[in-house]
Amino acid sequence: MDLMMGPEAPDFGATSDGDGDRNMIVGRGCYVTPSDRLALLAAQAHLAPAYAKGLRGVARSMPTSAAVDRVAASLGIPAYETPTGWRFFGNLLDAGRATICGEESAGTGSDHVREKDGLWAVLLWLNILAASGKSVDELMRDHWARYGRNYYSRHDYEGIAKGDADAVIENLRAALPTLVGRTVAGLTVSSADDFGYEDPVDGSISTGQGLRIGFDGGQRVVFRISGTGTDGAKIRIYLEALRTDPDHLALDPADVLKPVAQAARELSRLTALTGRTSPDVIT
Repeated sequence: MDLMMGPEAPDFGATSDGDGDRNMIVGRGCYVTPSDRLALLAAQAHLAPAYAKGLRGVARSMPTSAAVDRVAASLGIPAYETPTGWRFFGNLLDAGRATICGEESAGTGSDHVREKDGLWAVLLWLNILAASGKSVDELMRDHWARYGRNYYSRHDYEGIAKGDADAVIENLRAALPTLVGRTVAGLTVSSADDFGYEDPVDGSISTGQGLRIGFDGGQRVVFRISGTGTDGAKIRIYLEALRTDPDHLALDPADVLKPVAQAARELSRLTALTGRTSPDVIT
């Protein structure tokens, strides 16, 4: 990252984890979030030979930003919002309902294999760069100018006692029916639910997959618990804010998401219930 953000940066940088299933994409001075990676691939996949005839559909995990939904709408194809877990994507891929899918934790895949494939993702990016003749930064700026920008971040609160973590989620879950219309941190709640999913392929039903709270203007926060081992639980808060004004497409994500983060803490009573005032990890 020091190299890619420095004066001697090459045009393109990519990394993968040890088994090659996840990926990170960086252009010269331009980090691309996993949610934006998925959206850009969906929008530009037709530039690669295997996808020249278009996509049958796209899918994202519920905590992943809605950026790819806007691409799907413009292409006139289905966009599926699934629980976290690759098996939900697998059903859609096998059934021919989705061609490309992805998650905020850096996994991206397509129907060439029913798993995430980081090496394929890097190769598809290289195809798009070669065919378009544009840099990563140019591609992303053009993408945001057309579809708007979904500013996005995940805040992890780690090592929380399981009882305290459960209290945060259960208190918020109980409050969901009363939140719509409430204004907090200058944002007005427009929707609030406990995400559930009926698989369109096998009909299975998954409930309690995460708490979603939407605000007027295309802003959203999602709460989930991850891990309940001996080191305690991890509360993950996913923050999202859509901006479509051309003058608001190159802002600092932390500044854009600050009121969303404040609303999340106030609505969840996170500090009162856990004593935490700031996240341990921000991605």
